[in-house]
Amino acid sequence: MSKKNYLWPLLTMGSLAAGIVLGGFFSKNGLPFSVKEDRGRVKLNKLIDLIEQEYVDNVNTDSIIDMTVNNILAQLDPHSIYISKSEFDEVQNVMKGSFVGIGINYYMLNDTLAVVKPLPGGPSDKAGLKAGDRILYAEKVQLFDQNLSNDSIINLLKGNNGSKALLKVYRKSANKTFNVEITRGEVPLKSVDTAIKIDEKTGYIKINRFAETTYPEFKAGLESLLRQGIEELVLDLRENGGGYMEPAIQIADDFLKTNEIIVKTVNKKGNVKVTKASSKGLFTDKKLYILINENSASASEIIAGAIQDNDRGIIVGRRSYGKGLVQREMYLGDGSAVRLTTARYYTPSGRSIQKPYTNGLDEYNSDLSNRFKSGELYSKDSIHLADSLKFKTTGGRIVFGGGGIVPDVFVPLKNKHGEDAIQLLMKTSLVSYYVFEEIEKERAALEQLTATELSEKIYNDPKYFNDLKSHLKESGLTFNLDRHKKNIIFYLVAEYIHQLYDDNAYYHWIIQQDPMILKIENM
Repeated sequence: MSKKNYLWPLLTMGSLAAGIVLGGFFSKNGLPFSVKEDRGRVKLNKLIDLIEQEYVDNVNTDSIIDMTVNNILAQLDPHSIYISKSEFDEVQNVMKGSFVGIGINYYMLNDTLAVVKPLPGGPSDKAGLKAGDRILYAEKVQLFDQNLSNDSIINLLKGNNGSKALLKVYRKSANKTFNVEITRGEVPLKSVDTAIKIDEKTGYIKINRFAETTYPEFKAGLESLLRQGIEELVLDLRENGGGYMEPAIQIADDFLKTNEIIVKTVNKKGNVKVTKASSKGLFTDKKLYILINENSASASEIIAGAIQDNDRGIIVGRRSYGKGLVQREMYLGDGSAVRLTTARYYTPSGRSIQKPYTNGLDEYNSDLSNRFKSGELYSKDSIHLADSLKFKTTGGRIVFGGGGIVPDVFVPLKNKHGEDAIQLLMKTSLVSYYVFEEIEKERAALEQLTATELSEKIYNDPKYFNDLKSHLKESGLTFNLDRHKKNIIFYLVAEYIHQLYDDNAYYHWIIQQDPMILKIENM
């Protein structure tokens, strides 16, 4: 997913007893600790007490305990992690699919808070804030020319659901300053970026993560597309690192026929849970494509594995990340939590797609760079998986376990020299910030244009490319930009569309040059 480096106004959150840390997730079925476990717990408690009471300097024992917990989890697997109390609220907001705030994307433009977009349907949108507005004061506190940190701004904008935020706003387009009172409320964080028709018969749905709201968002999008008469669907799970397992199961259920297996999980005791499709599927008999890449992980791989093993659709892209471990979130009593791996999951054919992690975290985390070096991202022939990891789909096709989902149809990264780097560059905050400043110079005129008219204007007026080229060179970039002019203008238009219109307009534009979409169209 292409995401700009926006600053989100999210909310943030004592002492942590060592007995809670150890007892909370090492206890077994509520039974008392063994003597050995109890000794370890007492030992750690005693050490913390000694540091607090006797150590010569003042020490934050909370930070010591946080470090201890992280060190313990580092001995397990790469996906058992500690979430500190300072991080927990933001993580919960992302997975809940909403946060309490005023609902804006913003930049600090020349040390003034400038609204990039009010989030659709959010409190600021309802109160009449517009793209380009400058927020000068919040609760009578000056925001401009103060060199405020993002945390300071968030603290001024945050508040309880239903509370009021009094803002003073300058609207450049009308050259006026006015006060506005905004009632803080729940602001949705979409996990389904778009659900659109990309041609007369094909629907396209893009999911960026699996959160509490993902399935309702997906279902609404799919039902809308079905009403528009689609005959096939492209589900885009690229760059989707996963999240909650249940929404992935619900989505797979919509694609599979009754009693087809979606996923199997096995816990420490060897207990196997087999999840099968119900009879409620919304899209069980039309053509289906699933897009994946090297950053599609976990819940994304559950869907891709279920579709592939049941011969239900075509997996398009590059080998997925390879995460086959299931975590459970457990609260530690002080606002922090641990996500502990409690089971492994297997695709319907019995594949574990978890890549190896026995050689340490450094090697595990270098897997992507190793794929790049080996040429795997450019050639399917460079994917090497052991023959012992062969499995068969319900239709008898050979598929592999042991490290991600290997697609049925391979699509490499763009291999023309420099194209990948240009694409990444054009999706950075360096470019999005520049585009915002340029839009501000002619916002009133640009907002009157359709997306088609806007693209024609940028393509036909050399000023847009030349000014961007100058900006990038001034920022120290030494690319030969003229060689990539066509690509640069394409992504420049995409950024203008993203900031001036909505996500649907952006995806309608960007998929025109999407190699995986083009591959499907030519199949």
